[in-house]
Amino acid sequence: MKSKNIFIKSTLILILGGIITKILAFIIRIIYTRIVGAEVLGLYSLVTPTYSLLITIATLALPTTISKLIAENKHNNLKIISTSTILIMAINFVVVLFMLFSAKFIAVNLLHEERCYLLIIAMSLTFPIISISCIIKGYFYGKQNMVPNVVSNIIEELVRGTLIYLFVPTIMAKSEILAAASLFIISFFEEVVSIFVNLLFLPKHIKIRKHDLLPDKYTLKNILNISLPTVSSRIIGNIGYFFEPIILTNLLLFSGYSNNYILVEYGAYNAYSIAILTVPSFFITAISSSLIPEVSKNYLQCNFKCMKKRLKEALTFALFIGISYSVILMFFGDTILNFLYNTHLGINYINILAPIFPLFYIENILISYLQALDKAHITMKITIIGVIVKLVVLASTSLMHIGMYSLIASEIANIFLVVFLNIYYVHKFTKKL
Repeated sequence: MKSKNIFIKSTLILILGGIITKILAFIIRIIYTRIVGAEVLGLYSLVTPTYSLLITIATLALPTTISKLIAENKHNNLKIISTSTILIMAINFVVVLFMLFSAKFIAVNLLHEERCYLLIIAMSLTFPIISISCIIKGYFYGKQNMVPNVVSNIIEELVRGTLIYLFVPTIMAKSEILAAASLFIISFFEEVVSIFVNLLFLPKHIKIRKHDLLPDKYTLKNILNISLPTVSSRIIGNIGYFFEPIILTNLLLFSGYSNNYILVEYGAYNAYSIAILTVPSFFITAISSSLIPEVSKNYLQCNFKCMKKRLKEALTFALFIGISYSVILMFFGDTILNFLYNTHLGINYINILAPIFPLFYIENILISYLQALDKAHITMKITIIGVIVKLVVLASTSLMHIGMYSLIASEIANIFLVVFLNIYYVHKFTKKL
């Protein structure tokens, strides 16, 4: 009963915080998109896959890893934090150095947009501070104390909105490239504030010994055993996302589409269509974040009945949210899009993807459950298959002269394949318990 209360309480806190954060994020996104316009959004969208790939490498899936280790309550928590910090700073040093030297090549030769160079430089400088923030957030997730993360997320959005409102219009008047890059610079200040807020919630009377601050091989091994399969899966997924605009841009240019068409339509797809379609994602993130420590703890205690119950509750809630929201989009998608962004760009993509997205909403639940069962290698295998199929579909359909619908086709193929493979393995492993 106590375990159930903690799970429900943690989930509800994250959902409540997610609602507030999502509302703030939506208001900020509306303000930003109306200030900068479609072309700047297109530039930002072109570098977003690169950002997602590199931030995945830089953070090494530490929120999930630290959350699981601390929830198991059989490790020295200070050792976990100190070892994670040293490890992640070493990785960040390599990643940032690599990006400073390769930014020009990525912008000019891969993305075919020289203006993206400054954006890539700006985003790489945010990695170390985001990584530190992830370590602290992972600690609180493992303790099933969701209040610090909720408070810090809300304050982050307030800081983000204030900075965008005060500075981006002036920057936009001077340079479109700087206006696009400013979002990454703003992210840096957000994360600094987030770290400060989270530190205020740490226990006040912790006895820290010199021994606790030194990394050790045992703790490092435990961290890597969990993080490497998990981050490998995410890296593979993000490699697919990284190559998405590269394949799309090159093949559509080869097929006769203009660079302006690609920039505007790809920007509309990411900034408008996907933004609208993924509105309920904060519910799913809340459930997944609560599910990992809960299932990990019960799995360690051999409380398999409780694990299965939590999975059923999580999937039922996710499906209810997903189906309800998809029905709303099918009837009122154009109205919502116009109301929020004052545009009709991207509504054609929303109409096609809305019926499919209930499956997308349960994907994260299934992945989190498998990770809690120490089956991250399975999720990695599924991700590899999904990425290969998505890129093959994207490449082949991009030559069929159907424009951005090639991206839609690849997205649908990926969702169906990945979700049904996850369902198969969840059923397989759960049946054995």
